[in-house]
Amino acid sequence: MKALVKDKAEPGLWLQDVPEPETGPGDVLIKVLRTGICGTDLHIRAWDGWAQQAVATPLTIGHEFVGEVATVGRDVADVKVGDLVSGEGHLVCGKCRNCLAGRRHLCRATVGLGVGRDGAFAEYVALPASNVWVHRTPVDLDIAAVFDPFGNAVHTALSFPLVGEDVLITGAGPIGIMAAAVARHAGARKVMITDVSEDRLELARKVGVSLALNVAEHSIAEGQALLGLREGFDVGLEMSGRPEAMQDMIANMTHGGKIAVLGLPTAPFPVDFARIVTSMITIKGIYGREMFETWYAMSVLLEAGLDLSPVITGRYDFRDFGAAFDEAAGGRCGKIVLDWTSA
Repeated sequence: MKALVKDKAEPGLWLQDVPEPETGPGDVLIKVLRTGICGTDLHIRAWDGWAQQAVATPLTIGHEFVGEVATVGRDVADVKVGDLVSGEGHLVCGKCRNCLAGRRHLCRATVGLGVGRDGAFAEYVALPASNVWVHRTPVDLDIAAVFDPFGNAVHTALSFPLVGEDVLITGAGPIGIMAAAVARHAGARKVMITDVSEDRLELARKVGVSLALNVAEHSIAEGQALLGLREGFDVGLEMSGRPEAMQDMIANMTHGGKIAVLGLPTAPFPVDFARIVTSMITIKGIYGREMFETWYAMSVLLEAGLDLSPVITGRYDFRDFGAAFDEAAGGRCGKIVLDWTSA
């Protein structure tokens, strides 16, 4: 089968013929239809410091996908051949304290699909049935292909109650924009998103944010004034990983404000802990998705009319992966999808 492979310990990716993945009695073999390009995939292609530490070559990359079940193992009961499915890309041990308590997203032995084991940028991908999410209701294939990052957005946005709250989102990448759409849909009063890219801020405007603010030109405090806020934001969603974004967010929260942090910094940085303490601010780290409560919430949100179509800005045949990755790396787009149906 064709697969997009990190074949060598150097920058680049290679489209190669590789064997179909083997499956066991509890596994599902999935024919891939579409895949989404993630920042993780860009790091692996660039072969930066993180990728050199995290990835052993050769490796089929990719973890955002939708596909059709081709075969199921003899012990699989709830997934059928022909089902349309996406997959949870964090494979957990099932034995640690958190796994046994139903908190699988907190497993310390998590292995990442397309990072620690062969992934989904291929004609077929294999997963344990326990990692498969069956789409029981109609869903657009492009959206189903990006359920993984959509889950990051939902997990972050729904960390704290949103009804009637004023929400600040720092970072208008695809996940930040999806989180903004979720916050509006979930009943937030005002949703402000910040970035320095006018292209991405324009995408955010298409999902209905109250204010998309270019922080290279205006401060968050100025944004507050434009929205008519007097006491600061109630909920913050930090999506950028930028020190200045986190620092500005803390400075613009109301007393008792709550911050969910998904953005991953590249290095430690100082924050104003005196402000956090005296303003009684809660900060919660977010990683991945709750299994499978977040997935349930995603499907229900789409059923209830949440529109994520503006976030999908490009689709390429998988053979044109070079151009697709270049666009994704350019930082001016939303989600880029690879189509594998021509394989």
